[in-house]
Amino acid sequence: MEPLKHECGIAIVRLLKPLSYYQQKYGTWMYGLQKLYLLMEKQHNRGQEGAGIASVKLDARRGDEYIFREKALGSTAITEIFDKINAKIDFDKGQNADADYAKEHLPFASELYMGHLRYSSTGKAGLDFIHPFLRRDNWCAKSLVICGNFSLTNVEDVYEDLVRIGQHPRRYADTHLLLDQLGHGLDMEIEYLYRECQAEGFEGAETTKEIDKRFDVSKLLKRCSPIWDGGYVVSGMTGSGETFTMRDPWGIRTAFYYADDEIVVVASERPVIQTAMNVPINSVKELNSGEALIVDRRGKLRIVPILEPKEKKACSFERIYFSRGSDADIYKERKMLGELLVEPILKSVDYDIDNTVLSFIPNTAEVAYFGMLNGFEKYLNKQKIEYILQHKDKLDEAELEKVLSRRIRSEKVAIKDIKLRTFIAQGKARNDMAAHVYDVTYGTIVDDVDNLVVIDDSIVRGTTLKQSILKILDRLNPKRIVIVSSSPQVRYPDCYGIDMSSMSEFIAFRAAVELLHDRNMESVIEETYNAAKEQIKENPAQYVNCVKNIYAPFTDEEISEKIAEMLHSEGLKAEIKIVYQTIDGLHQSCPDHLGDWYFSGDFPTNGGMKFVNEAFIDYFEKEYKK
Repeated sequence: MEPLKHECGIAIVRLLKPLSYYQQKYGTWMYGLQKLYLLMEKQHNRGQEGAGIASVKLDARRGDEYIFREKALGSTAITEIFDKINAKIDFDKGQNADADYAKEHLPFASELYMGHLRYSSTGKAGLDFIHPFLRRDNWCAKSLVICGNFSLTNVEDVYEDLVRIGQHPRRYADTHLLLDQLGHGLDMEIEYLYRECQAEGFEGAETTKEIDKRFDVSKLLKRCSPIWDGGYVVSGMTGSGETFTMRDPWGIRTAFYYADDEIVVVASERPVIQTAMNVPINSVKELNSGEALIVDRRGKLRIVPILEPKEKKACSFERIYFSRGSDADIYKERKMLGELLVEPILKSVDYDIDNTVLSFIPNTAEVAYFGMLNGFEKYLNKQKIEYILQHKDKLDEAELEKVLSRRIRSEKVAIKDIKLRTFIAQGKARNDMAAHVYDVTYGTIVDDVDNLVVIDDSIVRGTTLKQSILKILDRLNPKRIVIVSSSPQVRYPDCYGIDMSSMSEFIAFRAAVELLHDRNMESVIEETYNAAKEQIKENPAQYVNCVKNIYAPFTDEEISEKIAEMLHSEGLKAEIKIVYQTIDGLHQSCPDHLGDWYFSGDFPTNGGMKFVNEAFIDYFEKEYKK
């Protein structure tokens, strides 16, 4: 109901054979480009603000360009980029099937490809912020292209490190600074190898070839990455043909890869690779925390440990919402999330399953809905068995048929038909128009009798629920509307790539603050502010999350009840109830993805703890005190 802007997507393709090989086997040298397009298009959900691609041509002639890049803005960026590339190829003259001509004359006729889909989590927009980022140099080995799915929490540390060594950074943004930092490290590595080769008697082009042989990109990553704090997958290509992808030591962001004797591919999601390469699930591997996948210019693949892995805190929102539900494990996990909610839902409808209708909004919640449905069917079947066993000596055929005919009622009660142009109205008129973005299915609810249970992936802000969804569902005249979140209460901002940075946008936080006021406990708010200020002032080696104090006096149920009260707007006839997943239920459903800081406040990095305290200070000074 409340779409979140979130992690970006990456796609890496490294061809291991000459272009002529793919022309002979697949009928075109564009095999790598085609795979890149598929990997990007299948991750379209991860970046609707823009996209970009880059390629590196191995062994280009002196004087010829060897790095190519295209970027575009908007949700149609992928199509626009590949249309531009196709426009440079004369298909009528068969250039798509002439590998030798393409290698010599055409842009993007390359062996190394990098694609990126951007969803900004910082609010910075425009073509300048679309990856990949490129640093050119007359030395191929010093040229660098990078992209990533990341958000550093200590940008200021990287910035100060660059200033300390004498650089003059031109942009205060994590990707620009990473390019500067990695570029400087690359310069240092190549300069060292140059002096080494010169001392051994190498000259001219032979020096360049020897540097290419000796250069090891893992040394660059080990030099630069220890200062990085945050969740990240960083990918890069050098002009001389080195390719790398590195994952953060907490495993916050995701990266998967597939390799055979023809190709190496990397993407942010596993089923994307399965589909693009038509391979089974066990052929796609996950890059482990702190590791880098490296393919050298000769095509040799290595998995290299760069940083010592920490306690794994892979992002659970990837499983709940962001990643494609076609992944086999994610599908099972989302069903489990729905099934584990059955008991609290039953409690919310007073166990009256005969007068309860189950549904879902939006489509991304459909898998959790199936799990919820399965759980209700198990509950009903258990009831049937118990009743039959208790009354087996008294049941006649009619009574038995009545028992067996009981069914869980499920309907698609709301359909998003069109995207209304709500910008033509303002204020209350805009909210009124927003209440019509879904059509309801009339006749599915018995007026003033039925409970209507609707499951969603998450309830973050509550704005859409209050302004439109609840009003839409209320048209069906249910006795009670139960909104169910397959994720726990979102209580804390994210700093690792999801667009959730302001405390006041979370309805769970606003509910806790209102409860503090209701119970004359306002002093907790100021005490939390003072504690957070003290932390920031002292700049300790290890921060603690002071904001937990805001929630500490209340149970999850008390906060949920307050949220339901806050969402009940004037004119709603139905009673409103809210049911959230528990953190225990989340961990039971997604046991390998324990990154739950937005729910629990347990940020895996020190920069995350600092960030949440700063977010609360910002809220207190700019909003609460006014």
